[in-house]
Parts: sequence; structure tokens; C-alpha cells
Amino acid sequence: MREEYLLAALRMGAGADPVPEGVSAAARAVFGLRVPGGVPAGPVDVTVPPGARSRPDTGTAQTGVRRFSAGGLVIDIETAVVGERMEVAGQVSPAPGPDARIEVRTPHIGKVRAPSASGHFAVAGLPPGWVSVVCHRPGHPPVFTRWVHVRP
Repeated sequence: MREEYLLAALRMGAGADPVPEGVSAAARAVFGLRVPGGVPAGPVDVTVPPGARSRPDTGTAQTGVRRFSAGGLVIDIETAVVGERMEVAGQVSPAPGPDARIEVRTPHIGKVRAPSASGHFAVAGLPPGWVSVVCHRPGHPPVFTRWVHVRP
């Protein structure tokens, strides 16, 4: 059995066993989802104010709220599945300004919104699954969240 894996690895390394087209297509699709020149925002724990519900012994929110931060910018996103569609709402802090735009992306569709004066945004009608948010501000590199999986 091990010899079969070794021979398969040698064939692939020699180019005799081509990569399946489905794998190549998936790799091209993922490459298209990158944000060139973008700054990845790392996850930050969301603390719960006194009296609010929280997960036992963690002090973090029980809701679908996730917080990401990079370069002095904080992106809060809250997700929900209503019916068979996903809704994403959030806030960028500090407010990114009048010429900013927020892009809410799934692997299949993206929607762009202008944030409110306070940095709030919302998108509905997305397919459930993976979602990422990108904040585009004039004169700054885009800041993007990691991909979050939202289940119905």
C-alpha cells in the first residue's frame, strides 16, 4: 500500500500524473478572492458588558458578533441566517469617512455598501456559507477580515 502512495507521489512530481481539473479550478477561484495590497485584520475577543448573556467561563459574547482589528481600524460583523439567506450587519470604527466603501464577499457573490456616517453597514440576501468583509478607504490599503463560516 505504501508503495502505491510513493509511486503516485513520484508520478506527480515528474509531471506524469496531472493535477485534476477540479483542483486547478478551485485554486484559481481562491486566488481570485485575494485582496492585493490588503491588510488582514486579526480576530479580537468581544467582551460582554455586565448583565449581558455570555458563554460560561469565557466572558465573550454568545451572539454571532465577531470583531477584527488592523491598523487602528476595528470591524465588527454580525451574521444571521433568515430563511435560506444570510444577513451581515456591522460597524467599522472609527467611521471610515464619506468616500469609503464596505465590500461583503462570499466565494460566489459580493455586495458593496457605503457605510453610514457612524460606520454601520448591512447586506442581506447572501447565500449561507463563507463570508469576509473588506473596508476600502481612499488613501489607505484595504483592510479585510478572515473568512467566517456561517451555517443555517
